[in-house]
This record gives sequence, structure tokens and C-alpha cells, in this order.
Amino acid sequence: MADTPTIPAIEDEIVEEFSLFDNWEDKYEYLIDMGKKLPKLEDAHKKEDNKIRGCQSTVWMVSENKDGRIFYKADSDAMIVKGLISMLIRVFSGQKPSDIVAADMKFIDAIGMSTHLAQTRSNGLRSMIKQMKLDAMVWASKENN
Repeated sequence: MADTPTIPAIEDEIVEEFSLFDNWEDKYEYLIDMGKKLPKLEDAHKKEDNKIRGCQSTVWMVSENKDGRIFYKADSDAMIVKGLISMLIRVFSGQKPSDIVAADMKFIDAIGMSTHLAQTRSNGLRSMIKQMKLDAMVWASKENN
């Protein structure tokens, strides 16, 4: 896993990809396509305990620690939200807990996502990031005990 790209490197890739599109309609379409490629979350994980609070849409997320790196799986009932969580999984999965917690997520502003999402979706995006970072902190504390 030493060849796993860093969070900033993945963020730069996403910024580069979004810069290829001239308008927000195309960017949203790309985001939806990202969501369509998200691996299906098993129904067993689609339970109340795995729902992310603060999202208008339903979002389920689970994480696991493999050899000191965190891997996320998620799903949503809304296509754009599914694309957002897919993008976050791409950034965070396979990373060390401390790197996830420390990530500044500047790429979200760099691609214009924070200004082009409706307020409720923007709040949901922040909730997803917060939950992923909280999970990373929990995994880090388990490793340290």
C-alpha cells in the first residue's frame, strides 16, 4: 500500500478532472457518473446506525481498518449525493487515520462545489466529511489502545 496516492494528490486529480468541464451542468453530470460507479453497499449495512446525520438524503456509510488504513463504503438514495460520497471515498479510502483527520479538503472550494450546491446539499457534504473524519479518529484511538 506504499503506492497509495496522498490525499492532496487525489484532491489535485479531482480538481484537474473538474477543470475539464466548462459549465456546471457538465460537472453535475460527471458527479452523477462518479456515483453510478460507486460499488453497491450491501443491504445489511443499510441500517439506522450507519446513516449519516445532517443529510437531507439518506446516506449510509461504513468504514473498516485494514493494516492501519481506513476504507469506506457508502450509498445514498440521491444520485448527486451518491456522487459526492463517491468523491469523498476516493479521497479518503486507503489513507491513514491521521491523514484523514488532518485533511483540509480545499479541493471542494477549488472545484466550486461549495458555491454550486444547494444549502441542504452543502450541509450534507459537511456532515459526510465530518462522519468520515470521526470514523478515522475512532479507528486511530483503537489502534493506540
